[in-house]
Amino acid sequence: MRLKNTFYVIGGGGAFLVFAVPLLWALFRSVQPNDVIVAAPNASTFFHLTWDNFRTLIEGPGNLVRAVGNSLIVALSTAILTALLATFAGYGFARFRFRSAPVLFALVVVSMMIPFQAILTPLYLEMNTLRLTDSLFGLVLFYTTVNLPFGVFVMRNSFASVPVELEDSAHVDGCGTFRMLGSVLRPLIMPGAATVALYAFLAAWTEFLGALTFLTKDELYTLPVALVNVQAGAYGEINFGSLVAGAVIAMIPCVVLYIGLQRFYVSGLASGAVKG
Repeated sequence: MRLKNTFYVIGGGGAFLVFAVPLLWALFRSVQPNDVIVAAPNASTFFHLTWDNFRTLIEGPGNLVRAVGNSLIVALSTAILTALLATFAGYGFARFRFRSAPVLFALVVVSMMIPFQAILTPLYLEMNTLRLTDSLFGLVLFYTTVNLPFGVFVMRNSFASVPVELEDSAHVDGCGTFRMLGSVLRPLIMPGAATVALYAFLAAWTEFLGALTFLTKDELYTLPVALVNVQAGAYGEINFGSLVAGAVIAMIPCVVLYIGLQRFYVSGLASGAVKG
């Protein structure tokens, strides 16, 4: 038993170092001047710490604060819309019996295997025809569409793990479908819904190519696109200090949201893996 615990400690400590050291290194580098970052390590200047990188991002012409606001609007809207649509679709696949249900659900699962980059051109043409380019609402619809197959898969399995007898009892007591979803089933499917919302938020918050394709106005840029424009000097010289500081700013909502929903996230993934 003692040897087993020793292996657990060594394995857990090694995994912690693998994930924590890069984050701590990024935090440390974000408070170093750009000259120190690009220069060879020197003990005399290595611990010269400053907040100038963050000040440059906030006060500079890059409109990073507005980009953070755009990313928050898009990511939160995507998370909420994806969770709602996935909940309704998952309930339909789990409870309603119709002839084409297996085929439709199989198509949903298969669509998870197709990267959106493969269909980016027709997606752009479709959104441009619908006048949804250069629009945060159009970007939300795009991200929701991309994340919806995974959400439907998780929510269908979450509903499948709930006994049907609970719904029968609620119907006998005169509870309607929407009231039953909100009052009876909501606490039971919350881990799955939180998993879908967290996954959609992280995907929308960090996504770059779609935002770069569908947005062309500076005032609509999300944070990943705005960080690409963080450069100064001739010939496109990159200011690595500002870039690392921007990456740290981008990490904050992800870490906070994951820590807050971690227990739901793990439970939701486990329910989606067990039930098929």
